[in-house]
Amino acid sequence: MTHEQYIMKIGLVMSGGGIRGIAHLGVVKALYEEGLTFSKISGTSAGAIVGAFLANGYQPDFILNAFKVTSLFRYIKPVIKGFGLLSLQNTSILYDQFLPATFEELKIPFVVAATDLGNARIAYFSSGKLIAPVQASSCIPAVFKPIEMDGKLYVDGGILDNFPVEVIMDDCDFIIGSCCNHLEKIDSVTGIKNIIERSVVISLNSRTESKKRLCNVIIEPKGLGSISLFHVKRTDDIFEQGYKAAKEEIKNNPELKEAIKNFKELQLAK
Repeated sequence: MTHEQYIMKIGLVMSGGGIRGIAHLGVVKALYEEGLTFSKISGTSAGAIVGAFLANGYQPDFILNAFKVTSLFRYIKPVIKGFGLLSLQNTSILYDQFLPATFEELKIPFVVAATDLGNARIAYFSSGKLIAPVQASSCIPAVFKPIEMDGKLYVDGGILDNFPVEVIMDDCDFIIGSCCNHLEKIDSVTGIKNIIERSVVISLNSRTESKKRLCNVIIEPKGLGSISLFHVKRTDDIFEQGYKAAKEEIKNNPELKEAIKNFKELQLAK
């Protein structure tokens, strides 16, 4: 039996969701503790940022600390100041400290989704320059200036594909999806800000629902969708919610338990 026959290819797909994307790190930490590794990763927006770091081999706790120490959140948090849109260009100063220049230099194959604003279509990036596509994928419209690449303008991939699972399906035997926008039922909504934010999350979730069925397992912490996109003070709590949700899924989901068991056996057999 050849070496390749022993390999079980596990894919990871991560949704967008602003600061809620920190939950992905908690999810991955729990999965890493079970001995799982990923053969391919995809992500949109916050999922793209987290995915780039994971694809470069960093551990979840390190990534969380790096985001805090380098004040990455300061660059992705909108500040009402004057007129015009904010720019994400300065984030490249921080990304350059931790990420390579190209997709090809990453340790794990990685796919990023961004929206081509001019052609009104989704675009997927998995080769060539890395930083600009990650910035484009997390470029929230009406908050940040679009990112220009090769003469085209790109914004947040979540507009058209907030959960890019199809792009990794053919390359994976088992796919784990991490979503961070779950909304709990409420009886009333107060304030225009809450109404707008809840409406946006409802729209995102409606487009994501059918895609979840393409995954073998979905890990989705309850109630994260009610947290504001930029509520940085909830960072540690969001991380912990992701971790607990993954631990619960590992404990109670037979399909995930079986995949972990098989993965470990195949790794030992190599």
